[in-house]
Amino acid sequence: MKRLMLPLACLAAITACGRIADVGRAPDLTAPLDGPELRAMTSPGLPVSLEPDRPVDQASLWSGQRGSLLGNRRAAARGDILTVVIEIDDRAEFSNSSQRKRSGNESMGMPSLFGIPQRLDPKLPEGATMADAVGVTSSSASTGDGSTKRNEKLTLRIAATVTDVLQNGTLQIQGTQEVRVNYELRELLISGFVRPEDISRQNEITYDKIAAARISYGGRGQITDVQQPRYGQQIADIVLPF
Repeated sequence: MKRLMLPLACLAAITACGRIADVGRAPDLTAPLDGPELRAMTSPGLPVSLEPDRPVDQASLWSGQRGSLLGNRRAAARGDILTVVIEIDDRAEFSNSSQRKRSGNESMGMPSLFGIPQRLDPKLPEGATMADAVGVTSSSASTGDGSTKRNEKLTLRIAATVTDVLQNGTLQIQGTQEVRVNYELRELLISGFVRPEDISRQNEITYDKIAAARISYGGRGQITDVQQPRYGQQIADIVLPF
């Protein structure tokens, strides 16, 4: 037990030092220069050979270039930006109940065992006898009732960057957003794979069309810290068997 308590005490001390350093200061924002989005914008993929544009195409309003009036401005290359629309409205409800009951009765007697009961009965108090030497009665009952109700609603919009273009033309996207309000930092992360044809003319795509979507919306700061159990309580919940 002493060997276990020493590492836990060291861990608690190290954690406390880190938490004390954050007292009275807002959480730091993640530097945008360290993310894969900027690397995708500054280091585009391999160049694609295109036919040279004629002078008449450059002056026409009806050309197929992205900068023209009717050009396709949807994200298609590494480093392009598109808008992801997240509208989650899920609702689920589960209910179950169980009931169990068991009863048992066991008895054992020895009215004549080499005459031992007859010899012991006179020495026992009045009314007592060894005829029914052992009697056991047991009963148990168990009743369980559980229900789960979940209701989630989330509406967000975030700009994501195309970080890579796969060989089949599928776009790999990733987007991050951080909003700090007072001493609380709200973080929104999204990543996944999208097909270029699923992107709308407004350069938007809904979350249900993102394959392998990973959406994370949470926060860190004073409010989140208060809502979390203490580290000692979390360790006790894991270690204690009762």
